[in-house]
Amino acid sequence: MLENQTERPLQPGDRAPNVVLDAITRQGKVSIDEFRGQRPVLIGLFRGLHCPFCRRQIAAMASLAGELQEKGIDSLTVVNTPTERARLYFRYHPLPNLLAASDPERISHRAFGLPNVEFTKSETAWPYKVGMDAITSMRIEMPELPEPMDPMAAMEFLDKSDGYEFTDDDKHMIATGEGQLVGEFLLDRDGVVRWCFTEVADNGRNMFGVPAPREVMSAASNIAG
Repeated sequence: MLENQTERPLQPGDRAPNVVLDAITRQGKVSIDEFRGQRPVLIGLFRGLHCPFCRRQIAAMASLAGELQEKGIDSLTVVNTPTERARLYFRYHPLPNLLAASDPERISHRAFGLPNVEFTKSETAWPYKVGMDAITSMRIEMPELPEPMDPMAAMEFLDKSDGYEFTDDDKHMIATGEGQLVGEFLLDRDGVVRWCFTEVADNGRNMFGVPAPREVMSAASNIAG
């Protein structure tokens, strides 16, 4: 259930909507409102686990969970992967302190204003359409890559490196949400956004990247206590 939907990503000062999702790493449901009035929370809204960049973004966010908890801040990771498929993945790739939820319909992404980009041959109207010519002209540099690669080549390389085996659930998520943009939002205990990092910002300059840990922890320090 949603309190509202927005046509732009939520920004600092915006009140986050309530979203209720199926939990992955525990039984039952997870909702934004269970944190509201209780504790601040860092919410990461990602594509499905089929996306090698998101797998790394999720791991990067999870690596900060312990430090955030020390500041009294919880973390919630949301993936587009269906619940049972996601549970199977995290069973074999556990991440300490991970609270994760499944959102295959991308309800939370729409509620937080993250668009699902349409891929075109050559027309770009960011952040709603992007031409494949623009995508293939991008170069991604990561320690795991042998050289700077365009996103498609990088995904193929990383999937092979990870030994990721695609299921029908993964293929369905790719078909319906391959262009879903992602983001992280730090909410205070009242559920108001105090910091965010999204692929929408700066004409997509954050695409496939992660926020610097010091940036996340600096924002966390500002609302801790």
